[in-house]
Amino acid sequence: MAAIACFGELLLRFSPQAQPHWIAGQHMPVHIGGAELNVARALALWGHRTRYMTALPPHYLADDILEWLQQQQIDCSQVLRTGERLGTYYLPQGTDLKHAGVIYDRAHSAFWQLQPGQINWQQALAGCSWLHLSAISPALHAQAAAVCLEAATAARAMGIGVSIDLNYRARLWQYGVPPPQIMQPLVAQAQVLMGNIWAAEALLGLPATLVSSQGQSPEALLAAAHSSMQAVQAAFPQVRTLAYTFRLPHSYRGVLLHQGQLLASPILAVPAVADAVGSGDCFMAGLLHGLQHYPEAPQRIIAFAAAAAVNKLGETGDATQTSAADIWKKASHGPGNEEPTSH
Repeated sequence: MAAIACFGELLLRFSPQAQPHWIAGQHMPVHIGGAELNVARALALWGHRTRYMTALPPHYLADDILEWLQQQQIDCSQVLRTGERLGTYYLPQGTDLKHAGVIYDRAHSAFWQLQPGQINWQQALAGCSWLHLSAISPALHAQAAAVCLEAATAARAMGIGVSIDLNYRARLWQYGVPPPQIMQPLVAQAQVLMGNIWAAEALLGLPATLVSSQGQSPEALLAAAHSSMQAVQAAFPQVRTLAYTFRLPHSYRGVLLHQGQLLASPILAVPAVADAVGSGDCFMAGLLHGLQHYPEAPQRIIAFAAAAAVNKLGETGDATQTSAADIWKKASHGPGNEEPTSH
């Protein structure tokens, strides 16, 4: 079985409690994550052969992390050991990465210092059938964006599929280049995209088909998503699969455009949120899982991805700890969305 490779920056997330309670308690939870690593961890948990590629410094903290990842059946053989720092960020408990309280501390990390030509992509991607990237890494600076483009271009030349999560982080895009200028050449290498209407506007320069999701009917949201997806495919005709998400205060829905067919997940109730970080990454992993396991059943693909994302909202930590079978058990099943008997 060929591996799914995920490339991006491994990050330590420090999650202080609201107000200064973490100071008096001398306690601040630390989570190991990063968008691409969260995808890799979910896929490995769900039985996929998974490879994670990044740059980490040659010190004991990174050694401990790599040992922990390898125990989760993630191939870390192509991690580049270089530099001195691990990337970190701070986020108050219970909030998500769009929260104003996020503080990034990623400058001069091992990944931040990567340069084009430093990774032998023929070697790094050998034995892989897929490469997953996100828009977070290119948001660091032009050099990181060039490394991501180098990876995607090499994968495409090797006949390896490419997926990109269009996760837009406005606080990261600060190096003076409009995001579409960076992301358009990168997306031109991809066959699978995940995002939403507003990410397509911010990262690809396409007109938003909806100002806000608040107060809109399910039919209006579905129509707006379809219109935006068609604009993406017109601009990037090599993209064959697009998935959008609508996360509202009390409901969640995924929309899929796959091989010309538009489908939507059931509208799922959002539970009490234990940890908002990683829900989108879990959706992305669910999308790749579905494309691998039941490519001819697109309703199952979007239903599983949405159920996985909602389930993650109830879990603490950056990546899901729930098996694929248990996610199916929790999913709201509709016509054509019955729990599969085998994976």
